Parts: sequence; C-alpha cells; structure tokens
Amino acid sequence: MASHARLFAQTDPVTTALLTVECQRGVVGPDGALPELSEAARTSGALDRVARLVGAAHDAGVQVLHAVAERRPDGRGANRNARLFAAAERLPVQQLAGTAAVRIADPVPVSEDDLIVRRLHGLSPLAGTDVDPLLRNLGCRSLVIVGVSANVAIPNAVFDAVNLGYTAVVPADAIAGVPADYTVAMVRHTLALVATVTTTGDLLSCWNRTRTRPSGPRTAPE
Repeated sequence: MASHARLFAQTDPVTTALLTVECQRGVVGPDGALPELSEAARTSGALDRVARLVGAAHDAGVQVLHAVAERRPDGRGANRNARLFAAAERLPVQQLAGTAAVRIADPVPVSEDDLIVRRLHGLSPLAGTDVDPLLRNLGCRSLVIVGVSANVAIPNAVFDAVNLGYTAVVPADAIAGVPADYTVAMVRHTLALVATVTTTGDLLSCWNRTRTRPSGPRTAPE
C-alpha cells in the first residue's frame, strides 16, 4: 500500500479525477445481466465504497467521470471478435443505449458536474473513448479507478491510463470481480506493479483534508 504522504501528493483534487467503471444498473444492479458479478460488488462492499468515494470526490472538488458500456439495439459497431462479446449478446439483460440498464446504479451518486462517457465497443473505458481528452482538458494527471470488473475492464483501464502517462490509483476494496480471490490476486500480482494501490479509507482521509472546491470550471494549465 502507498504511504499516506505519497497518496496525498498523488491525489490532489486539482489534478485528479475519479473514474467509475461500469457501475451501471445492468451490470451491478440487483437485476443485472451478471448476477455473480453484481453479488460480488454488493456483498463485498465494493459498490458502497464506490458510492462513498464519489460523494467524497464531489465534496473535495475531484472531477468524477462515469464510464458506461452500452450497445445499440442493432449492435452496429459492437465487437464480435472474442467469446466475451458473443456471450454478452445472449444475456437476458442487454446494455442498450437509453435504457435503465445503462443508468448509474444505486447507491452511487451522480452530480450535474459529473461526466458520463459511453462506449459502444471494446473492453476499455479509455481506449477509443473521450476519457483521455477530457482528462487532459481538465488538467488531470492522476486517475483513481473503481468499479468492475477486476477480470477485464479494470485492468484495461489501469494499463491504458499508465500508457497514456497518468498515475493510476486503485482503491483495492472498491473494485470487484469473480471469483473474489481472483480480484485479490489481480491486485497483488498485476495492478500493484503499475498502479498505486490503496484503500477507500486512506483515500477518503486524503480528500477530507482538501475539501476546498475550485471555483469555476477546471482547465489544463497554460
């Protein structure tokens, strides 16, 4: 785990954003398409911790982005080059654009200042989406990544963030995957090599020390 001083320096609200990954009703909701993943996110407390982090980010002036995976009803533009995509097409709940399935799940709060970034393709919340240019325009240098799943989207987000030059921060108790012990192994043996691994409590402590919201919209320094 990162030292408190290092974490505090890396998560300055002025240069940090919080990215929630696929925390949508059709994925982690009680009637989602992936009951095992939804149960893991809820029973582990990960989804509640995501909600706490989002609330603290709002209070501290940290920009929040919500990465949502969705598809068109006709599937146009969606990937079909992996077993995962074929399996998703057969699920009883589809992540269709404009439906309740792609709304942010309770209890995660959404502010009018939050940015919702939707993707119709791929596995990563960053690759081929608006997340990177939005972060650069906001002057962000660190990205806190939470949500699901530790199997696919979370490691994709972390790797892409690092490749793009951001410092990736992962509160290990605010992500979930299946089975639960795989999440622990992914954090310990993979994500810890490239990201700053921390806990929700430590990150909340940092942001509670800097609860001064910047005035006006954030822009990249000139």
